[in-house]
Amino acid sequence: MKETGAQEKNMGAAVPGRLRRAARALVFAALAGALATCWADPMGLRQAFMEQVDRRLDPPPDEVQRYGDLARDELRRAGIAEEPPQYALLVDRSASVQALFVFWLPAGAAPVLIGAAPVSTGRRGGFEYFETPLGVFDHSVANPDFRAEGTRNEFGIRGYGEKGMRVFDFGWQQARRLWGRGGTSTMRLQMHATDPDRLEARLGSVQSKGCIRIAASLNRFLDRLGVLDADYLRAKAEGSAPWVLPPDQAPVEGAGRYLIVVDTGRSERPAWSPPPKSGPLPTGADSAP
Repeated sequence: MKETGAQEKNMGAAVPGRLRRAARALVFAALAGALATCWADPMGLRQAFMEQVDRRLDPPPDEVQRYGDLARDELRRAGIAEEPPQYALLVDRSASVQALFVFWLPAGAAPVLIGAAPVSTGRRGGFEYFETPLGVFDHSVANPDFRAEGTRNEFGIRGYGEKGMRVFDFGWQQARRLWGRGGTSTMRLQMHATDPDRLEARLGSVQSKGCIRIAASLNRFLDRLGVLDADYLRAKAEGSAPWVLPPDQAPVEGAGRYLIVVDTGRSERPAWSPPPKSGPLPTGADSAP
């Protein structure tokens, strides 16, 4: 009898514990559902962009329409106009613009701007400086992303930004050489953060060796919400989750996979994309990608 009583007591103590764990699980599930509902709505994602990205641009409606049309035209030209509704990134590499746009591309309706931010693309410089290539580039597990180690070079520059920043990889691409006799050759096209102390303030001007530099806050936004992770999420659903995906990722519904690079060739700087307020190029900046 004493043994039975002890067992009943232990069972009684275990039930509240299980209930507490079940309650916590329900709370977490509800939170996850709320997040999923929020990110499923482009307007919710726009609000998240406003809250999470600290370097933003505010293009007027006519410019939004212009760049939205460019995104659709480039996808159509690349033969991928019949894709389902999804998010896409568009970069204007024009030296007078240097901006990135996050668009929602719904079927049969006008593109919706989620947000815009300054970037830095390729400039003339020394050996292995390229002009950022034009076109539509697929963000695929065939060219695996990786994460920055946060190490500094001999000049104190963190070329890929702080440790843990995601480096979005678009594979080997043909690009125009901006050194020597010119011509074209292959470069590794990446989109990544840059040194937060010495180079991020220069976003909005041509600075890189051909890659697309973005702010750390934009990097985190794209990474945590899986905005460009359609192919990575497919791999995860099939049981081969890429290691680079963050464990706490809350991916958007309609995640995309395309980076679109255009050059509007504008001769004058638009008021909505002001040049960066920064001094001389820091020593060693040429060593950053």
